[in-house]
Amino acid sequence: MDFSCYHCNTVTKLDVKIEVSYFSCPNCATIYSRNDSNDFVFKERHKKVDYNNAFSIGQKAEFHGSVFTIIGFLVKSGDYNIRWIEYVLQNDKKEFLYLSESSGNFILLEQIEFEKKVGNHPLTVDYLDNTYDRFDYSYPKLDYAAGFFDFNVLNNAELIEYINPPFILSFEKFGQEQTAFYGKHISRSAVKKAFNTSAIPSKSEIGMVEPFFINVRNLVLTFCAVGFLIIFTHWYFNQDRLEQEVLNASIPFESFTSKEYVSPSFELKGSSAPLQISVYSNVNNSWANVQVALVNENTNEEVYASKDIEYYHGNTDGESWSEGSTSENFNICGVAEGKYHLSITPSKAPEDLSNSLLVVSATWNKPSMRNIFMTFIFMTVFVVIIFYLSKYFEEKRWGNY
Repeated sequence: MDFSCYHCNTVTKLDVKIEVSYFSCPNCATIYSRNDSNDFVFKERHKKVDYNNAFSIGQKAEFHGSVFTIIGFLVKSGDYNIRWIEYVLQNDKKEFLYLSESSGNFILLEQIEFEKKVGNHPLTVDYLDNTYDRFDYSYPKLDYAAGFFDFNVLNNAELIEYINPPFILSFEKFGQEQTAFYGKHISRSAVKKAFNTSAIPSKSEIGMVEPFFINVRNLVLTFCAVGFLIIFTHWYFNQDRLEQEVLNASIPFESFTSKEYVSPSFELKGSSAPLQISVYSNVNNSWANVQVALVNENTNEEVYASKDIEYYHGNTDGESWSEGSTSENFNICGVAEGKYHLSITPSKAPEDLSNSLLVVSATWNKPSMRNIFMTFIFMTVFVVIIFYLSKYFEEKRWGNY
């Protein structure tokens, strides 16, 4: 269809498959309607608004495997100085889609049949087994229009919106007539791909039905499944595991001042577990030290650990005090199955003549539950953080309107 604006003489050409009843000039915003004689007559003129239109009349996009053309768009404003744009798209099959953009957020809608009347603004409505909460109802004002339309763009219809992010039910009510639309949030990347462009308005606020970046319910279910698998695998691989003492020895300091104590070889079988080493020495206002090397006899790999044993006590200003201990414990973590021995180097304070022995015991434990507990704590804390972030996200969503 070709339309030459009577006001600015701009010719708008577009192949439309509708019975055009209203036309608005994209150049000067003059609106015309078809009269009883089938002629277009002047209705009113709008000032061109300062709005960053993402797309223009005649621009094409691919949705649902079909190419749609923008045949018109409306810029509207509502309460709280909110402004948005509604694009009317049609394909060769005369099917319609409606793309709404506000603050860089996009919703793709289509008209549906909805028998229930919502003129009394119920708090919730049901559709396709989902419940939608009333978000807002208002009488938006038309600020600007451009393109070809088969409906009265000047009707001051009531807009009633219900949401269940990322879905929306939108109703336009004019008198006793009600038109329903069903839509879903569409990502900015999907819009860019559909229009084959990167030039779209920047995002400045949370969208009306923009989904939170993580589905909290699915996250909880996923973590529960992961937790079950962790517990099951831990039980399965260690159901027959018993603690295995691999060393219990008393080592005289005087016999190993210049050489290492080498333990008998021992073999470990099963999944990785910590090797717990306990040391004792009768230190008294003195210190001792032990250096331990765990040697894998199959690979010759060595893992080293060192521990000080210190115990001091006395009286200061009539008060007794003590610090340290005559025994210490430490772990060599993640010891895998294999054949090993321990090389131990003991030492003590040279002036300590009363202390003669270092007692060392080593036990290969059942796999520690510490990592499992830490994983569960992390997942719990993460879920709590995400939950409160989602609550804040929803508060921001409802607070924006």
